[in-house]
Amino acid sequence: MNLPNKITLSRIFLIPVFAVIFFIDAIPYNYFIACIIFIVAACTDFIDGHIARKYGLVTNLGKFLDPIADKVLVSTALILLLVRQEILTVLWSGEWVIVCAGICVAIILARELIVSGFRMVAASAGLVLAADKVGKIKTTFQDIAIAFLLAGANFFEILQASKVLNGIGLVALALATVLTIWSGIGYIVKNRAVLKESKE
Repeated sequence: MNLPNKITLSRIFLIPVFAVIFFIDAIPYNYFIACIIFIVAACTDFIDGHIARKYGLVTNLGKFLDPIADKVLVSTALILLLVRQEILTVLWSGEWVIVCAGICVAIILARELIVSGFRMVAASAGLVLAADKVGKIKTTFQDIAIAFLLAGANFFEILQASKVLNGIGLVALALATVLTIWSGIGYIVKNRAVLKESKE
């Protein structure tokens, strides 16, 4: 197993560590520690891809593991944020915040499932569909949203800083949702021939 694939596997192994730390309230600043773990895991996405392309280490295993690791990491983090609703209501309180966040998460997860299914159809036809730039920007905003929401969750003694971090996180989540819709529609429209081919 080459280095990029080992880095990808490390991202997968960090996911349960992230989840456990997130839920253990007995650990001081558990959300902030979970934030650091998430950032480290998210950064490995850029590192493994860069190394694989630079040194010609792209493998089928890497192509399989990398997108799965990304989607599971982000999906896990978003779902956990909905479970601990106090994280989402640092700046604005009220059920509407939870409802809006839930809708954003549902849209993000639905897009990932739809695009994954789309890629499976393409793969069955012998086609490889590359990720577009909007999709990569969308992923960046998702990571920013999660990181800022987690970072602001433990610092209630510095309420103003906590509110600023939370506000940035919520805005980033909203932008990520818009980019998710944009990239999802663009991805399907650009590759719509895949569905036509599957009917032949």
